[in-house]
Amino acid sequence: MTKSVGAGFSPPVVVVAAVIERDDAFLLTLRAAGTHLADHWEFPGGKVHDRETHAEALHRELAEELDIVAGVGDRVHTVTHAYPEKTVELHFYRCEFDGEPTPMMGQGMRWVPRGELTGLPFPDADQDLIRILSAQPRSMSSEND
Repeated sequence: MTKSVGAGFSPPVVVVAAVIERDDAFLLTLRAAGTHLADHWEFPGGKVHDRETHAEALHRELAEELDIVAGVGDRVHTVTHAYPEKTVELHFYRCEFDGEPTPMMGQGMRWVPRGELTGLPFPDADQDLIRILSAQPRSMSSEND
């Protein structure tokens, strides 16, 4: 028996996203005009291709979008969300990289302090993660150095 998972009875689109934190700020990109959820901030990443692991997809997407080679860490959150036009199964992973990211597709990019996350427009599927990250205490930054 087939069960409906949301819009149009099609299986969810599997997406991976990188939660990259430095100095109590998160690396975010802005969805481009003309795309699904345009003008919303998001954690960088993208669709998982057939026969691709989540880590392989994140490596590929971060190289294509930001010209970085990332180390993929633990999964921090998973959500399945039905939008009117499609359903997404979104997996968020902690990631790290050396160097500086460069937006390769003309997208907006910025480091957003933890306390400012709730003031930005994010896709509905990201809202639980935003609440989780916003509620966490500050990173162990060295205030007394």
